[in-house]
Amino acid sequence: MFKKILPLNSIIFLRFFGIFLVLPLISVYASSLESATPLLVGIVVGGYALTQAILQVPFGVWSDRVGRKRVIVFGLVIFLIGSVISYFATDIYTLIFGRLLQGAGAIGSVVSASVSDVTREEERGKAMAIIGASIGMSFALSMIFGSLLGGYFGVDFLFLITALLTIIALYMATKIQNGGKIEIIYPKRGTEVSIFSRKEILYLFASSFLQKGVMAITFVIIPILLTGDFGWEKSELWKLYIPAMIIGLATMPISIKVGEKGGNPKLVFLISAFMFVIVAGILSFGNSENLIITALLLFFPAFNLIEPLIQSMATKFVRADEKGKVLGYTNSFAYFGTFFGGVGAGIFLSFGSVNELGMILIVLSAIWFVWTLTIKNPIPKGNLYLKHSHFLQQKLERGDFEFVDEWYLNVSENLLVVKFDKKKWNEEDLLQKIK
Repeated sequence: MFKKILPLNSIIFLRFFGIFLVLPLISVYASSLESATPLLVGIVVGGYALTQAILQVPFGVWSDRVGRKRVIVFGLVIFLIGSVISYFATDIYTLIFGRLLQGAGAIGSVVSASVSDVTREEERGKAMAIIGASIGMSFALSMIFGSLLGGYFGVDFLFLITALLTIIALYMATKIQNGGKIEIIYPKRGTEVSIFSRKEILYLFASSFLQKGVMAITFVIIPILLTGDFGWEKSELWKLYIPAMIIGLATMPISIKVGEKGGNPKLVFLISAFMFVIVAGILSFGNSENLIITALLLFFPAFNLIEPLIQSMATKFVRADEKGKVLGYTNSFAYFGTFFGGVGAGIFLSFGSVNELGMILIVLSAIWFVWTLTIKNPIPKGNLYLKHSHFLQQKLERGDFEFVDEWYLNVSENLLVVKFDKKKWNEEDLLQKIK
């Protein structure tokens, strides 16, 4: 499995590393360019996410028709062109164009589909977890290297690094294995219930939007405050970002242990939302350098606590045939959150103050916290992977097994996949009952 997903994992790591690399300093850099305004700076910070959100689904559909590898290569070339344009940009409008092009290489959903194509059913969850961990690691490392290298060599140099990394990603794309599209047959359902009518799913969409929106706002406000109000040099910001990121990384194992393995993601989301309330309060009422530093040191743990859980949780509240749709919406809400967070902060700062923006964040974070109190933890489910037989399929179709929550047929791998409630049954007892 690892050999199959290595090129895809490398591509997703390099691409996200390049996107995040400029984040610690991009607002300060954009503010120094010709024709810069707070609104345009906000578009620079979050603009890539708008084109990314809009083009996720079209790229996925296109890859179904012409093949994954071809679309991945095309998306990387677009990302490369956007990075080069951003490197040579000397005014705010050219930089915006470059950032929008970077986002237009929207291959995230295509890479996920490729992972599904080249892995077996029982390997797929682990493969997706590896991809998710790579994205988290790319964010962590980019915060460190972006602030360090950008501070000493300039933010434009970071776009050059991104372009070079994209060339490496293009080479890795040539190593992608072609996997036959897996055919899955789902049994006919009764009345369909829209995913937008399920409160846990709506909550996760909102959480994805708010988490990324707060991230964008934070990276608009804090660098400007530190360099403008408190006299920090851009080359010094790494001294703050590195310890903040280390603290944030240290919370991820706790998040996985409590939320994933412990089966209590609600507690993790509550802690995260409460920490965001505190961060917003500091940004609103804090008037000292130490308080702003404290806000950043709290932001990273709050962000990283739920980062490993959002997509995992989303898939646990839906049927297997709805996972792709739900993950697509979750990603789109995240990208829209990044865009509207960055642009919204820019618009607001054109006529309002950082303190007033912080008060809006307090209200949003408080609503998020209260909303979290109303959701339920997902019921732990297990999967049985059974060799297909018409006899067993007929029994499943008749509903002979009261313990089955859902099932489907993986035609390509000749497997019947049976999902069950782990609180009520264990795998050994179920196998005995089926046989």
